Amino acid sequence: MLTIRADAGDVTTQQDVAQTVADAFGKLDGAVLNAGIGDFRPIEQWDEATFDRSIAVNLKGPFFLVRALLPVLANPSSIVLTASINARIGMPNTSIYGATKAGVVSLARTLSGELITRGIRVNAVSPGPVATPLHDRLELVGDALTALVGQIPLGRRGTPDEIADAIVFLVSDESGFTVGSEFVIDGGMSNL
Repeated sequence: MLTIRADAGDVTTQQDVAQTVADAFGKLDGAVLNAGIGDFRPIEQWDEATFDRSIAVNLKGPFFLVRALLPVLANPSSIVLTASINARIGMPNTSIYGATKAGVVSLARTLSGELITRGIRVNAVSPGPVATPLHDRLELVGDALTALVGQIPLGRRGTPDEIADAIVFLVSDESGFTVGSEFVIDGGMSNL
């Protein structure tokens, strides 16, 4: 296993990441770009620095990492970008997060058209609420957690394995005809 420590919002490190990957593996059959931050706050609490940080990590970072990885990606290969259902639904205090994730969905669609001639498929996954440590950091417990789960028709949060299974499918040859798609994995939450 290779671990690379890098700031996803720093464009200059993206080339270093790509070079380290190339040195370790040669060519890649797939890449999952999952780094992101969830900064949730009311509009009055945003300043330019926090806005720029969210844009840098969630949108600019994936774009420039894809660009840096182009020489490393095999033909054929697959890229999966992690978006969010917040790109599709309006939730209080998620305006900038939702905007960055909407940009990621757009990147998946537009880059898929641009890169398909190189044999590179690009798709996105948009998870809904998933039981991860993020919810603990957001202090999403008790009544707040009950209210969130109450918005999910399936009646529960997703699991990391459920999201991973979709990603494995999108990276695999089994999804060879899937290009520029967004897989929404939210227990029906965005269908309400």
